[in-house]
Amino acid sequence: MDFGRFKYQNQKKAAEARKKQKTVEVKEIKMRPNIDDHDYDVKMKAIRRFFDEGDKVKVTLRFRGREMAHQELGMKLLDKVREETTTLAKVEAEPKLEGRQMIMVLAPR
Repeated sequence: MDFGRFKYQNQKKAAEARKKQKTVEVKEIKMRPNIDDHDYDVKMKAIRRFFDEGDKVKVTLRFRGREMAHQELGMKLLDKVREETTTLAKVEAEPKLEGRQMIMVLAPR
């Protein structure tokens, strides 16, 4: 076999391998600490869909105004999200406060 043909076949194999690989994206879900039940359910359905697609999810909780005084409500909400997704995902980054946002990253199992 000549070297040109060998190089061509390797190039084809590499292209095929690149085509089949899946890149993991980080999807973001934004919430507020006093989110309503139905809105929360809609966000959770989206989170489950993202995990089914194999993507990571970044849950961002934005505090506005006096909500900063009640950060425990935000922590409770993120703990609730963590509990509901324990079977689907593992916590990659624990909830932490960055300015006026609390952020947690979940990765699919």
